[in-house]
Amino acid sequence: MKLGNVATGMLTSRFTFLLVSTALQGIVTSCGAAQTRVSLQPFAQQVRQVETTLAYLGQPLSADDHEAVNQAVADADEAAAVVRLEQTLDKYTLAIVEINPESRVKVQPGAAKPELVEAGTRIFLVKVVNKAGVTARLVAESPNALPIFVQSDLSAEPPKKILPADARDRWMSLELYDKDPMPPKLSGLPLEYRVLAIYSRDRGQRSAMIGFNVGQGTQDIGFRNEIPVLFNAMPAQALRLGVRDENGAPTMVAFTIRDSLGRLYPNPAKRLAPDLFFQPQIYRENGATVLVPAGSYTITASMGPEYYPQTKRVEVTASGSNEVSFAMQRWIDPAKYHWYSGDHHVHAAGCSHYQNPTEGVQPDDMVRQIQGEKLNVGAVLTWGPCYYYQKQFFSGKDHPLSKPNGLMHYDLEVSGFPSSHAGHLVLLGLANQDYPHCVRIEQWPTWDLPILRWAKSQGALAGFAHSGWGLEVKSTELPNYEIPGFDSIGANEYIVDVTHPGTVDFISTMDTPYPWELNIWYHTLNVGFRTRISGETDFPCITDARVGQGRVYAKLDGPLSYSAWLAGLGAGRSYVSDGRSHLMDFSVNDVQVGEAASELKLAGKGTVRARVKVAALLSQVPLSTDSIPSDRGGEFWRTGLGNNDASNTKESIHDRPVDHTPYWHIERARIGNSREVPVELVMNGKSMARKNAVADGSIQEIFFDVPVERSSWLAVRILGSSHTNPIFVLVDGKPIRASRDSARWCLAGVNQCWTQKAPKISKMELPDAKAAYDHAREVYTKLIAECEQ
Repeated sequence: MKLGNVATGMLTSRFTFLLVSTALQGIVTSCGAAQTRVSLQPFAQQVRQVETTLAYLGQPLSADDHEAVNQAVADADEAAAVVRLEQTLDKYTLAIVEINPESRVKVQPGAAKPELVEAGTRIFLVKVVNKAGVTARLVAESPNALPIFVQSDLSAEPPKKILPADARDRWMSLELYDKDPMPPKLSGLPLEYRVLAIYSRDRGQRSAMIGFNVGQGTQDIGFRNEIPVLFNAMPAQALRLGVRDENGAPTMVAFTIRDSLGRLYPNPAKRLAPDLFFQPQIYRENGATVLVPAGSYTITASMGPEYYPQTKRVEVTASGSNEVSFAMQRWIDPAKYHWYSGDHHVHAAGCSHYQNPTEGVQPDDMVRQIQGEKLNVGAVLTWGPCYYYQKQFFSGKDHPLSKPNGLMHYDLEVSGFPSSHAGHLVLLGLANQDYPHCVRIEQWPTWDLPILRWAKSQGALAGFAHSGWGLEVKSTELPNYEIPGFDSIGANEYIVDVTHPGTVDFISTMDTPYPWELNIWYHTLNVGFRTRISGETDFPCITDARVGQGRVYAKLDGPLSYSAWLAGLGAGRSYVSDGRSHLMDFSVNDVQVGEAASELKLAGKGTVRARVKVAALLSQVPLSTDSIPSDRGGEFWRTGLGNNDASNTKESIHDRPVDHTPYWHIERARIGNSREVPVELVMNGKSMARKNAVADGSIQEIFFDVPVERSSWLAVRILGSSHTNPIFVLVDGKPIRASRDSARWCLAGVNQCWTQKAPKISKMELPDAKAAYDHAREVYTKLIAECEQ
């Protein structure tokens, strides 16, 4: 006999034994219970807790049973009252748990009809006969309620621990309700009832083994602590979702569906792609249906920060039409002015994603996220986790699921690779994703510069991810002159690589604290380098709430294409934003940002006029952190980086420390309790002028007239929400040498970076790395001499 048949036979024998055993036990189910001695007063109070909990959970006692409880509690005969209370609650009891004097647990079936509802939760009672006076937590468990996925452990080749067949059999969720008004632990009374919630993913007949214990080792021998239950799950109702965009066209939308108790649908614990278990929302197109039990629901539809979210209530019945429709409206459409949004740091595997039953999710799952948040461009980056599986989706072309105004393109983040310690790299527009002569991750270079040169050799755009990690400083002044640790995975080696011409196009912002990101950028701009900034989310790692929380908007003259959009990023014809504020068409005199190398040439010092079209949207009332989408992704980075960010507090976003999420959000820019935000003109890293703008969604043109006495760079920002790329104003043809202190900071940064990175660079590559760092030291030493004090 094959091993599989032996295992099947053993399980069949075990199941048969349990059926016979529980059948015999059922004969005496009620006998022992009636003989249980318990005082009426504490027992009646516990029954009231149960009754209150059942009503709160939406499955109250019937009117007759409620009256029976009232009459029993009023009965002068305490023994008779206890029996009447038992008889009333036993009708709702799925299992009877007996804890013997040695604290061993055995279970018998109760009298409740084992009926569930597809895609919903039904409530049962568990009767506890506690002969040992145990006050531990009662635990319910079932192999049919085990997780249906294994969250990523960042392995490039994760083992198969859950197969599709396992997910099929794990059809239920099982929870003993231990929140108010129910206490978390047993009371120690000889008799009490607990509340058991069972969710069914499926419809029809489904069997489950359900067991109970009060701690390790308390299970009775012979499998008597568990019972088999054959459930029948009644069909759910199909709720049809209608949604159209501002032009009346069918569209993809993020829907968050909650019942009257706040429970999410579909149940996150049983979600597999395309629905992601770590998000409250699901993404559906017009006409799609979602299965829900009959009941009342609150449904929120959202399409990213450029749209107004909408919330509606709907009553789902067995005979109704069960349909809800949304006509979505924008408050702004940057693409109308040729500014196209993108998020170039999105992952289909790793962090919050699962690695079993599949190694991450598929392109058709990711395209829902991108198009549902109304990104014009989404770059899905293959990286270390599940690398060998996910790399199959790279083609060097837009994915076929792309739409004309919603492109999805697979590219690469060099993360989880030997060079990761030097700073994670985002490589966009690659023609080939395999580093020469490398078939395994472990064979790649152990520092960044060779990889950057390889990417640039094939015409790609190359830059650093989540730039602020490793650049933490205490000061929030910009620029500041504290030397950070250069000890993590942000734009650390950037301080070296930027001195090697043609290797670094951008550093990323929007997903780490803005003073840490902007400080290094301002310093390198001050000594004459022209690296641009870009915006990203790093989904679902730094955040897993939704893609596009950090964005970059690039202006295009022609139709949208991935290559044209990347060209806009590379030229700096772009601004970064959380999508809630916009800085369009920034110009100085007649030079537009990103055009003509972003250079304005002046024969001598003089006054220039900067102009920008500003739009921002703030709610009338300041938002707290519980007003933003649910987000578990930050836990991954807080653990890995030792940042104890208590981001679940309800304080005002504006008042949060800058190193607490959300790192970039329009609320950080709100002036007091007003609806205004400050728009600042920045010269050489310093705010030179400021005008306030009303964040009511309207587009306002703002002008600044500022004197320029020496070659400088200018940009516009709404600090903490959006920032343009710079325009370089060259006076008398001289290069920008704005700050000797910035040059000194950069040199000190190279020295500090070397102390952190050199020990992790391979011996074979160390000589080349040392030469590259020495080159950077020479460059900054020369710049110190050239810069003004």
